[in-house]
Order: sequence, then C-alpha cells, then structure tokens
Amino acid sequence: MRDFPDYKTVSVDSLIPYARNSRTHSSEQVGQIAASIKEFGFLNPIIVDGDNGIIAGHGRVLAAQKLGLAELPVIEAGHLSDTQRRAYIIADNKLAMNAGWDDEILRVELDALGADGFDLELTGFSLDEIADLQIEEVPDPETLSENYSRKIEAPIYEIRGEKPAPADLYDEEKAQRLRKSIASADVPDDIRRFLEIAADRHTVLNFSRIAEFYAHSSADVQELMEQSALIIIDYDRAVEDGFVKLAKGMMEQAGKIKASDHA
Repeated sequence: MRDFPDYKTVSVDSLIPYARNSRTHSSEQVGQIAASIKEFGFLNPIIVDGDNGIIAGHGRVLAAQKLGLAELPVIEAGHLSDTQRRAYIIADNKLAMNAGWDDEILRVELDALGADGFDLELTGFSLDEIADLQIEEVPDPETLSENYSRKIEAPIYEIRGEKPAPADLYDEEKAQRLRKSIASADVPDDIRRFLEIAADRHTVLNFSRIAEFYAHSSADVQELMEQSALIIIDYDRAVEDGFVKLAKGMMEQAGKIKASDHA
C-alpha cells in the first residue's frame, strides 16, 4: 500500500483537461455541480498527474470556472503509470455509476431534508425524479379535488444572495439542438412552426435561482413571472389561470392509465 499523496492548491488556469476524456458534462450538470459547490464548499479535490493534467474532476473544474474560482485543492497522483492513469480516468467515473440506491431510505432522507426546507435539487436529483420517487401510487382524483379547492399559505420570497443573471435561470442546450434539426428538416412551414414551439419544452428551468431572481425583481417583473406561473403566490389565482386545473387533469388521466393497467 502506497503512502497517501499530499494535498496542494493550484490555480484553475494551470489545470489541463485530458483530451481523450470519454466522460461528458452537459451545461446543466455543470450548473448542478456549481450549485453544490456554492452550498457545501469544494469538498472533493481534483486528482492530477505530475504535470497538472486532470485525471479525475473535469466536471468540478468546469463548475469552478463557472463560479470564477481562482484556485482549487488537488491531489497529485504522480505515481501512476501512463496506462494506470488512462485506466483510472475511466474507472473513477464507471465505479461510481455501478452503485445503486435503497429507494426507501433515500425517500426518508429526502422527506426529512424537504421538511427542513432544504433545496432538494442540490442533491443532484431533479424535481421529476424526486416526484417519481416519493409518489408510490396515483392519488384518488376525488381526494385531489378537495386538495385543489383548499387555500394554502402563500410563500414569502426573501433575498438570500446575489441576484442571478437571467442566463443562469435556464438551460436550453437541448432545445437549441432540436431547433437546428427542425430548421434543416424538409417539412411544411406550419409543421415546422409547431415543432419549434414544442422544442421549447426541453428548456430546463432552475427554480431555486428563479425564486432568488424573483425576490430581487421589480413589482412589474414579479407580476409577469406570476402570470407565467414561474412563481405562484396566490393559489386561487393559479386555479383561475388554469395551472392547477392542468395538473389535476394530468393526475386524473394518470389515474385512468393506471386503472387500465389492471383491467
């Protein structure tokens, strides 16, 4: 067993990505890593070879650059041979992917974090994944109708940090790729227009940053955000504008689909 290599600090600009790294990092994932670093700190150092070449931590370096960090902690693994280094770059990513989840324990932990008011998206799970994990069966539509008619306490959005830039509120990388494909497709103009509108559905919204942006915004901008249901302040108004009605209809349809599965 070798001695543990020492930690040291190097400038971000001096780190060299591995040109043949087979692991990809979308802008959405880099944003998630950046949000995690802001919340928890930089807890996982970069592993480098003897010449500041990145062995493990390419995504963390991209996130650090996004946050404007000047220096990062690294572990220098200069004892690895060239073959070992190239193999570890793959193994570091694949071994983590081979782990599984105990869904029941994970559900309990997420429930507890949510009860504490923690932003669950900072765990790396999307809101859709969390919803799928927490809802074991589709609620009865009759029960839902009671829930949709009740009043809830309006949330209070307070400034907690700096105002995010509008570009940080969303990620439309996939939508842009779809628009390019649609633009070059041989289809009638009315179909092209429909597909262009549908492509916008793949724009990913960062609701934790949207809430912060809302808190910093003027009354006029807040009003527009409420009209778009980016932020819901008035529950009755959400019902009137159709947002809750849409969600209820989706749940009712899901109930019909589930019932047909057992027919």
